[in-house]
Amino acid sequence: MHKKGILAACLSVILVLGGFCGYQVHMLSAKQEKIKQDYSIINNVSFGLLSVNNWRDQVEGIISARINSFSLTPTEKDDLKKEIEDILQALVTKALSKINQTPKTLGGKIKKLAFKTMVDTTDLHKQVPSFAQKIVDQVNRPSSREKLKDIAQSKLEELSKQTYDSSLNEMNHTTDSVFSFYAVTEKAGFDKKAAAMLIALRQKTYDYVYGMLAMIIAIFGFWWWLKNKPLLHNMLFVFSVGAGFVLLLVGVTTTMIELDARLKTLNFQLIGSTISFPDEVLFFQSKSILSVVKILMDTGKIDMVLVGLLILCFSIFFPVAKLVCACIHLLGNKKWAANKLVEFFAFKSGKWSMADVTVVAIMMAYIGLNGVLQSQLASMNLQSASITSITTNNTELQPGYIVFVGFVLYGLFLSVVLKRITSQKKNPGTKDAIPRRRIR
Repeated sequence: MHKKGILAACLSVILVLGGFCGYQVHMLSAKQEKIKQDYSIINNVSFGLLSVNNWRDQVEGIISARINSFSLTPTEKDDLKKEIEDILQALVTKALSKINQTPKTLGGKIKKLAFKTMVDTTDLHKQVPSFAQKIVDQVNRPSSREKLKDIAQSKLEELSKQTYDSSLNEMNHTTDSVFSFYAVTEKAGFDKKAAAMLIALRQKTYDYVYGMLAMIIAIFGFWWWLKNKPLLHNMLFVFSVGAGFVLLLVGVTTTMIELDARLKTLNFQLIGSTISFPDEVLFFQSKSILSVVKILMDTGKIDMVLVGLLILCFSIFFPVAKLVCACIHLLGNKKWAANKLVEFFAFKSGKWSMADVTVVAIMMAYIGLNGVLQSQLASMNLQSASITSITTNNTELQPGYIVFVGFVLYGLFLSVVLKRITSQKKNPGTKDAIPRRRIR
C-alpha cells in the first residue's frame, strides 16, 4: 500500500503538470491565432493594394512632394520658352488674319488703316521671343513659383477629397477597434507589436508542448521501471489513460494547420517615385479538428454534414470510447469486462478509428496546399523597371498537430500495454503474471 501511495502521488503530480501544460498550449495557441487573425485583417490586401484610399494617399504624397520641389531646369526653361513662342506666334498670326479681313463698317476700315500705318506686322513676330523670355522669367520668380505651388496643391487636395472608398467607415471601424485592443494608434506600431508578441507566444507554446511530451516520457519511464511489478500495473494504466485524455483534448481543440499566403513586397514606379505595398496578406486560415467539424456542420449541406459527423465519430468519439472502455475492461467486474461493446472498443476499435488517418490526411493536405500555394505565388513574382513583386508562403503545421500525433503514437502504446496486462491475467503462469494468494 505504501508503494501504491507513492506511485499515485508521483503520477498525480505528472498528470497535473501535463494537464497544466496542455491548458497552456491550448490558450497560447488561441492567443496566437487571434493575433494572426487581427494581423491578416489590418494587412489584408483589401486594405492595401485593393484600397482606393491607400492608392490615393500614396499618389497624393508623391505629387505633393513633386509640387513642393518644383523648379525649372535650364532644359525645361528652353522647352517652356519654345512652347510659349509657338503659342504667341499662333496668336499673332490669328490676330493679323482677323484684322486683315475686309471690314464692313466705316469704323472698321479706319481701325484697319490706323493699324497698318502704325504697326509693323513683321516686327510683331520678331518680338515674340523676347515676350516669351519675359514670361518664363516671370514664372521662374520665387513669388510666382509659390503661387503656382499653392494653386496646384489646392487642386490636388480638392481631387483627393473627391476620391475615396465607399467602405471607408467600415474599414476605419475595423482598424480602430483592433488598434484600440492592442493599445496602438497606427499600422506600423501594430505590426511591430504583433510581431514581438507572436515570437514570445510561439516560444512559450512550444515550451509547454515539450512539457507535455515530457509527461509521456515520464510515464514510459514508469512502465519500464515497474515492468516487473504487476500489482502496480492497474494503477499505472489508469493514470496513463488520463494522460491520453489530456493529449486527445488538446490535440483536437488546438490549431493544427495554418494557411498563410502573402505579397511580401509590391512596388510600382510612378514619375520617379515608388508606390509600395509591403506584407499584403492574400489569404489566412487556421484550423483545428473541432473547428473543421463545426465549419462542415454549419454549411447545412448533407454531404458536408456527413463528412463532419464521420470526422467527429471516428477521429474523436472512437478514441475517447477506446480509452474509457480500456479502463472499464481492466478495472470493472467480470460482467462489464466481458461486455461485447466494451471489448470491441477496448481491443477492436483501432481498425475503425481514423485518428491515425487524420494525421496522415492533415500531413498530405499540408504538403498539397503548401505546394499549390508555393506554385501559384511563384507565378506572381515579378521583376522589371516599373514593378517589383515578391510573394511568401507562410503555411505551416501548428502545435496541435504535434500533440495529436503524440496521442496517436501513445494510443498504440496503451493498446500494447492493455493486451499485455490482459494476457497476464488470463495466463497467471507467465513470468510477469500477477501472483495468486496462497491458501493456507
